[in-house]
Amino acid sequence: MSDRHTAEDLIAFARALLVAAGLEADKARIVAEILVEADLLGHTTHGLALLSPYLAEIEKGAMAKTGEPRVLADFPAAVTWDGQRLPGPWLVVRAIDLAIARAQINGTCTVVLRRSHHIACLAAYLKRVTDQGLMVLLSCSDPNLASVAPHGGRSAVMTPNPFAAAWPTSGDPVMLDVSMSITTNALTNRLSAEKKAYPGQWALDGAGDPTDDPAVLSAKPPGALLPMGGLDHGHKGYALGLLVEALTGGLAGHGRADPKEGWGASVFVQVMSPALFGGADDFRRQTGYLSAVCRATPARSGFERVRLPGENGLRRRAEQLVQGVALYPSILPALSPWAEKLGVSMPR
Repeated sequence: MSDRHTAEDLIAFARALLVAAGLEADKARIVAEILVEADLLGHTTHGLALLSPYLAEIEKGAMAKTGEPRVLADFPAAVTWDGQRLPGPWLVVRAIDLAIARAQINGTCTVVLRRSHHIACLAAYLKRVTDQGLMVLLSCSDPNLASVAPHGGRSAVMTPNPFAAAWPTSGDPVMLDVSMSITTNALTNRLSAEKKAYPGQWALDGAGDPTDDPAVLSAKPPGALLPMGGLDHGHKGYALGLLVEALTGGLAGHGRADPKEGWGASVFVQVMSPALFGGADDFRRQTGYLSAVCRATPARSGFERVRLPGENGLRRRAEQLVQGVALYPSILPALSPWAEKLGVSMPR
């Protein structure tokens, strides 16, 4: 990892680059905060590593710099927006804020988005919901891309289709962010650029043969990522990937059946208020009990102890807020040309 930087300095740097590129100030601030939050949690492929390609999208007009989402449907607990190619992190934060407000009245609220730009790291949105004692489900797909093969197939039809969720307990929240493919496009691109292999046979080459070479995805003919579960149990990731497509492109009414528009996302956001179901105290009593039982389970060989999903990320976040954020070594060199081009000082 590189030298450490304060989260505040990195947010200010990212925001300055985005504003200099023409993004409205409020949108730039939220995008910067979400990207840095991903690095705080340790998701180094989906944090500031995305800022350089985001700036390139703004420069060529593929990410809208101004405007508001268009409301397509608006019921008390079901809302649909056309994101109009606006920055994904800004749209998702707006959707979460709306879903939180309505869930506190109706018990739940779902917001789906079509035609959003890329939304970065799903885990980066979760804590803002659990901090209010609420539960959240969040998922996305990109109808413009295909990199994951269906189980038993050899060519790509879907994206990794991540699914995230988080809920409060009597202690720290449980936070999960899982792709329905065995790995992500971002990690694939990083490993390929660094001439490194996957830890296992995570992909298929163009002939449909298993491989640990990430470069096959950009070969001709292109390979494909395997679904979560890999060669043996990929039917599970395949089925869940189809579920994500239904929740995102299906509910939003816009997806793979429509003309491609470029890098983007269809998004599903659902917030639930335990207080309006069985009660907030009983919710925390149940989730807290199970969390404690899991942690108290004797660890098997090779494991120091049993952890909860998101536990390492929250620990890493707390440490990096104090000690500074350790960015992946390739991130700042990729942003340096943008800083020079846009007249923005590099972070200290």
